[in-house]
Amino acid sequence: MQIERLLHSQGFGSRKECRALIRAGHVSVAGVPCSDPSADFDPGSSDGLPGLEFSVGDESWRYRAKAYLMLHKPTGYECSHKPTFHPSIFTLLPQQMLLRDVQCVGRLDQDTTGLMLLSDDGQFIHQWSSGKKRTPKVYEVVLKHAVGEEFAARLLAGVELHDEPAPIAAAACELTGETALRLTICEGKYHQVKRMIAAAGNRVEALHRSRVGGLPLDPALAPGEWRWLESADLERLADFG
Repeated sequence: MQIERLLHSQGFGSRKECRALIRAGHVSVAGVPCSDPSADFDPGSSDGLPGLEFSVGDESWRYRAKAYLMLHKPTGYECSHKPTFHPSIFTLLPQQMLLRDVQCVGRLDQDTTGLMLLSDDGQFIHQWSSGKKRTPKVYEVVLKHAVGEEFAARLLAGVELHDEPAPIAAAACELTGETALRLTICEGKYHQVKRMIAAAGNRVEALHRSRVGGLPLDPALAPGEWRWLESADLERLADFG
């Protein structure tokens, strides 16, 4: 692949902008300066996992055919490129990700924190946001009122939600404190956790998503931080059978 095309595919600007970067001497490949936009290199990756190492200015990067990301979403951010009342979570990502048209895999409310997956792979986004796959999603819930085992049993048995033809039941529910529980759902319906808690007779005070499929939020990520998903992460994501 020509280095000009390679940089463009990784979100470093238009083809013209990438040519200018290369000719200006701002690009190195495997530590060796490259000033020829038509120079060919083997990107070394076809599945989104890290390949060829290169740098643009002071930034070091690895080629990835597709972008798969994990973000620790903080409170007060909207999962939209065109937010209405709060900042967009996309402001937390490097400009390269915006140029690659990275999108959210599902959404979290502005006041919900935790694990967000993002990608520029349409098939991946559809696969992991589709309710038909019944991907388990785990939430840490802080409640307004104290609860006991009977409250968890109510959620496990199923509660009636407006506009839903049948009761919706939690896949798992574990009390983690007097006013806290760990709830697993598989449907991903609009405001589902908040609506289920309300239907069971309580109110959500704080909501944090800690796991999607078999993949937990990386504890090393502070709110607002992101990292690439590696092959082991993608395997864990799919391992929830």
